[in-house]
Amino acid sequence: QVQLVESGGGLVQPGGSLRLSCTASGFTSENYNVGWFRQAPGKEREGVSCITSPWGTTKNLEDSVKGRFSISRGNAKNLVYLDMNDLQPEDTGVYYCAADTFHYHCSGRVAEYDYWGQGTQVTVSS
Repeated sequence: QVQLVESGGGLVQPGGSLRLSCTASGFTSENYNVGWFRQAPGKEREGVSCITSPWGTTKNLEDSVKGRFSISRGNAKNLVYLDMNDLQPEDTGVYYCAADTFHYHCSGRVAEYDYWGQGTQVTVSS
C-alpha cells in the first residue's frame, strides 16, 4: 500500500537549520506532486512548499518561509526534502508530507492531496 514517512524533525534553537525527508513507497507511478504542510497547536494545517512531477516545479506556499525553506527531490525518485534555514519559534509545529496523484500543478490545498504521512515534530526554542 502507499506510504509516506517523514523524518528529520527535532528541537532546534532559533536561527538553526533542519532537513526533513519524505520517503514514499507503494506508488504505481512516479508522477505525483508532493507537498509539505505544517500544523501548529490550535491552528489549521497550512501548506509550506510543494514540488510537481515530472517537471520538478517548486512553489513556496507560505510567505513567511520564502528565502528560508527549500523543497527538492533526492536522487531517488521517491525522496523529497524540505531544507529549513533560519528557523524561528513560529515555525514550530508538526510537519507533514503529502502526495497528490491527480493534479498537474501543486498547491497548498489540503483536499487535493490523497496520501499523508504521520508527521514529524519540529520545535524551535531556545
